[in-house]
Amino acid sequence: MAMRPRTGDKPAERVPVILETAGEADYRLIDSGDALKLEQYGPYTIVRPEAQALWPKSQAPLWERADAIFTGDTDEDGMGRWRFPREMLGETWPMRLLDADFHGRFTSFRHVGVFPEQLAHWRWMKEQVEAAGRPLKVLNLFGYTGVASLIAAKAGAEVTHVDASKKAIGWGRENQALGRGESLPIRWICDDAMKFIQREERRGSRYDIILTDPPKFGRGPNGEVWHLFDHLAGMLDICRELLSDDARGLVLTAYSIRASFYSIHELMREVMRGRGGVVESGELILRESAGSKQDGETGSGRALSTSLFSRWVPK
Repeated sequence: MAMRPRTGDKPAERVPVILETAGEADYRLIDSGDALKLEQYGPYTIVRPEAQALWPKSQAPLWERADAIFTGDTDEDGMGRWRFPREMLGETWPMRLLDADFHGRFTSFRHVGVFPEQLAHWRWMKEQVEAAGRPLKVLNLFGYTGVASLIAAKAGAEVTHVDASKKAIGWGRENQALGRGESLPIRWICDDAMKFIQREERRGSRYDIILTDPPKFGRGPNGEVWHLFDHLAGMLDICRELLSDDARGLVLTAYSIRASFYSIHELMREVMRGRGGVVESGELILRESAGSKQDGETGSGRALSTSLFSRWVPK
């Protein structure tokens, strides 16, 4: 689906912007290196593949005490299995980030139910919701297990959560129940993201904040095919139409793609022509909590790049 022609000036820009997560309550990046990362998720230390970690490990003894290690395909969406060197662990465990309770989860695709680098976006979103003075309407597209939706709803937003996976929607509902949040205003919708937003545009629906975290490739519940490079421009074009007159932001995160952040930055500026505001783009990074220091080196641990992002805000 092609973008509609846009007129008017492009928004102002801020590039490059690096949004950093250095840890929060139940999460921290302990160490990284040799194409791996060692992280703390609640009570467990977990080892997973990480192609961006080109340097050597700096805290070698800590790796020997890992509770879970992902083995198998090292591709972002590749399947594999978990090895538990110390003792067998259950599939899930409780976690808490930004006052939201949810389950960490050992999945066959190396993910663990949350993307902690997104905390940078979630903190921003939480601040927007809490400062608004009214219930903001938040649309969370490709919402996965719903951690962002829970954070937004607990802050006072009315949330529409969309994901094509029935399993992910089920996990999201489980997360909501874990924190006794059944009364939170979240609509859980299992649908193809493009079809959903096309219907929302026809209905005249409007949202104050839109989060979208599309995969490189995916399928909808009825076999709909999503290719990021083919469909991203059309998706953002519709998202622009869904923004309210007093919208607070449109946030795009992109993982595992061979592109510069400038690519999605310029796309976002074209989409938001005539709307004013600012487009800020760059990378999300995780900061090691206990990185070693070499001679003459100061500061905190090393930065691990995880994804590209672009965010439009009204000013």
